[in-house]
Amino acid sequence: MQLQLISIVLILHCMEYTNCQQHHASSHRLHKCQVGCQTCSVYNGCLTCKPKLFIHLERDGMRQIGVCLASCPNGFYGIRSSDKNDCTKCGSECDSCFDKNFCLRCRAGSYLHKGKCMESCPDGLVPSDTKKECVPACPADCDSCQNSDTCTRCVPGHYLLHGQCHHICPEEFEPNDHIMECIPTVHCEVGDWSEWSPCSRSGKTCGFKWGEETRTRKVLQNPTPKGTPCPLVSERRECFVKRKRCKPGKGPRRGEKKKRLQEKENTEGRRERKREREREQESRDREDSDNRNKTEHRRRRHQSSEVGSV
Repeated sequence: MQLQLISIVLILHCMEYTNCQQHHASSHRLHKCQVGCQTCSVYNGCLTCKPKLFIHLERDGMRQIGVCLASCPNGFYGIRSSDKNDCTKCGSECDSCFDKNFCLRCRAGSYLHKGKCMESCPDGLVPSDTKKECVPACPADCDSCQNSDTCTRCVPGHYLLHGQCHHICPEEFEPNDHIMECIPTVHCEVGDWSEWSPCSRSGKTCGFKWGEETRTRKVLQNPTPKGTPCPLVSERRECFVKRKRCKPGKGPRRGEKKKRLQEKENTEGRRERKREREREQESRDREDSDNRNKTEHRRRRHQSSEVGSV
């Protein structure tokens, strides 16, 4: 009886183990690999990668998960081989590196120089906190500087802008040869047009039909030499008004009135002389016509007399 019970327990345990193995195998068949994986595991991620991809191990608690990447993350560099491509950790002082002997960026507290990370820079160089590198005491093209990153005066032919020296000023800036700096390019700005002025002529607003009216606008901002120049700030146009007499005191001045009368008299004199010349010409034309008629009459009489004598 006891042997039978033991046999039953063993059979049940074996069946449970068999189901467990089948379930584990089934879960392996149903599991899909991540993108880039060539082979993978449920518990360890990518085991091998597709060609040209690097395998990188990421820690997840007590285990490491493999992932396939096109390039290695910061702090690692890639090593290619015929079997696989691995991401290898950089040296402890490197934040990123090209290989184990050449750093590209250093961790805080050290400065990059020729691929090495140093706590202090060699002679002739100073640390740059912005670049995290050992740089010359003054930046290139500087004649004098405040520190390794900020120029205060440039060498001849260069212009200062925000602590840096430029041979050609950046866009929206232009060179100032007096102070040897790049200054902002300023474009002209003008205000709105004024209303059109009253229609006038020769300074008067009466005594004419056709005149002129004007309008103006102010320059709000003068341009720099490279800026957009100012457009026209005044305009004129012809205008028509109903003719009206000027009120007393608003007519032309005595000198102007005398001048106009003189011009009128001169014009009338010219017209009279022209008419006189036309009358004289008409008189000469009539006289010439009469002379021609008389000559023709005598010629005909002479011809008639010759015919009668024959």
